[in-house]
Amino acid sequence: MDFKKQNKWVIAAISIGAIALIAAIFVYFTFFAAEFQTDKKAYVYIDRDDTADSIMVKVEQAGMPRGMKTFRWLMNNLDDAKSIHTGRYAIKPGDGNYPVFRRLTRGQQAPLEFSINDVRTSGQLAKKIGNQLMIDSAEVATRLNDSTFCSKLGFKKENIVSIFIPNTYELYWNISTADLFKRMKKEYNLFWTSDRLAKAKSIGYTPAEVTTIASIVEEETNNNEEKPMVAGLYINRLHKGMKLQADPTVKFAVQDFTIKRVTGTHLRSTSPYNTYKFEGLPPGPIRIPSIKGIDAVLNYTKHNFVYMCAKEDFSGTHNFAATWEEHQANARKYQEELNKRKIF
Repeated sequence: MDFKKQNKWVIAAISIGAIALIAAIFVYFTFFAAEFQTDKKAYVYIDRDDTADSIMVKVEQAGMPRGMKTFRWLMNNLDDAKSIHTGRYAIKPGDGNYPVFRRLTRGQQAPLEFSINDVRTSGQLAKKIGNQLMIDSAEVATRLNDSTFCSKLGFKKENIVSIFIPNTYELYWNISTADLFKRMKKEYNLFWTSDRLAKAKSIGYTPAEVTTIASIVEEETNNNEEKPMVAGLYINRLHKGMKLQADPTVKFAVQDFTIKRVTGTHLRSTSPYNTYKFEGLPPGPIRIPSIKGIDAVLNYTKHNFVYMCAKEDFSGTHNFAATWEEHQANARKYQEELNKRKIF
């Protein structure tokens, strides 16, 4: 090979290398260089009815890109765009167009933290689930009231809410209703360890019944230190065959949680949740109790109290009594304070 031919090959190789380098730089800056300018991780929620156009709008609103020209090209020209599924997807500060596009098309979702607390009714529960997940709250409400569905999980529709142990769980936003309940049943089984089950058995109640007792305890007091005392009182009454006569169950029976003073009108409710009228436990929990509330029942304080009355100082705690006479004295002090404060 003469010098001229060799020189041509060198020049050609350099030219090809230069073109490849320029192409690589172009591809990098077009598809991979930092494009999204969000200050912190942002999320795009892709719903069932989203189209390519609505997805691009959501990406732009969440990620604050310098421009959408390249991302729009990816959406309009690559077949992968047809495989975008529902879900919650992260856009990280400094993300490039293609990494975000790839995340969406490969279903690389970002899980969210799902939690349930401060819920009294199945309607509130359905709404809270619907507010956190892609699930329709109406679908959740239907499942909660479906006796057959509840039975398959080992519950009745009156106590199915017991399956939700208040905690924080990592879930995908687009989880189905059926899979949500399966996951909650799994967490329920993990929560009810052999130790907790043994304690429930020693009291004489099932886990669902313990949850019902705990729900009453939690409606009676927000004081965690007092909860085992209150739990012990209700267990004493149950074991003695006494009516629970718990005001919170009456509020649940009439579905009015704003009541500050339970009266004879409320006590005439024929709801099975009216524990002034019916003996034993109500059909199910009157709220979803916390883990501390459930454990307060399982580790209840052993004492001989069967009566309690809110303290007249409105501290949120109670005066306890073993006899009716002691209870009446405590009740008078509380009633006098209610009258003084004109609470009816």
